[in-house]
Amino acid sequence: MTDRPKTFICASAIGFYGNRADETLTESSAPGDDFLAQVCVEWERATALATEKGIRVVNARFGVILDANGGALKKMLPPFRMGVGGRIGSGKQWMSWIALMDVIGALNFALATESLRGPVNFVAPNPVTNAEFTKTLGKVLSRPTLFPIPAFAVRLMFGEMGEALLLGSQRVEPGRLKSTGYPFQYSQLEPALAAILQKRG
Repeated sequence: MTDRPKTFICASAIGFYGNRADETLTESSAPGDDFLAQVCVEWERATALATEKGIRVVNARFGVILDANGGALKKMLPPFRMGVGGRIGSGKQWMSWIALMDVIGALNFALATESLRGPVNFVAPNPVTNAEFTKTLGKVLSRPTLFPIPAFAVRLMFGEMGEALLLGSQRVEPGRLKSTGYPFQYSQLEPALAAILQKRG
């Protein structure tokens, strides 16, 4: 092959870090030891061949991507709009989120920024706890958030996947994006949710 791509962006996830409670996580943090973390480790390891061929590899570790037309937020909206939304489990687990608009912006930035390579956390600069997320979403929708989902119900309904994705805690910093100067459109949750929901309406 004579015309190799200059850059290869691999879609990974902050699930790489596993459940880490209140620990602040950066691109240099060690991986977790649960199943999803090990999947991410092996997935990223598979890009080594591209690096060996001289291709710049960016392992984009995506957080919770917020968009009203898909993903986690779309599934949350119906109960929250009906006023029966609430925190999940204790609500103390950290959610590292990013608006879809910043995902697109950061991907374009990564393509254009030669110094970006290796793991890059695609998350906003201000993660929130699940309780904060719940409160903020209720505020933006002008709805109460009085109906929590207990942890045992999450485990019963979703098993290991629910444990990792809904009850796991990942407080992740976008260190590489910040140090290379990516200008986040939405660094705070409330304006991000307001813009996302207004755009849908």
